[in-house]
Amino acid sequence: QVQLVESGGGLVQTGGSLRLSCVASGSIFSLNAMGWYRQAPGKQRELVAVINVGGSITYADSVKGRFTISRDNVKNTVYLQMNSLKPEDTAVYYCRLAQRLAYYWGQGTQVTVSS
Repeated sequence: QVQLVESGGGLVQTGGSLRLSCVASGSIFSLNAMGWYRQAPGKQRELVAVINVGGSITYADSVKGRFTISRDNVKNTVYLQMNSLKPEDTAVYYCRLAQRLAYYWGQGTQVTVSS
């Protein structure tokens, strides 16, 4: 089994920054993709950023130039540096790990951006 624990969410003003972390533990294989998704009230969960198997990175258009995803393979941790935050970034942010045709989700961390 795989466990994912996110941290780093909180309340920030427009234009501020936050850094999210997600630590994976359990049966982690070397070939996996880790990323961040978010879900705002009344909306579907959407991709924010992902580091794919092989290392390529995909960002949602809405966060390009403002968010940066990175990972530390030794620590099995993925990070999301969020700068220039906007009220529309307010959501619960979830970490996801994909490996061997299975998906694992964290419990989510709330990010609230005040105007």
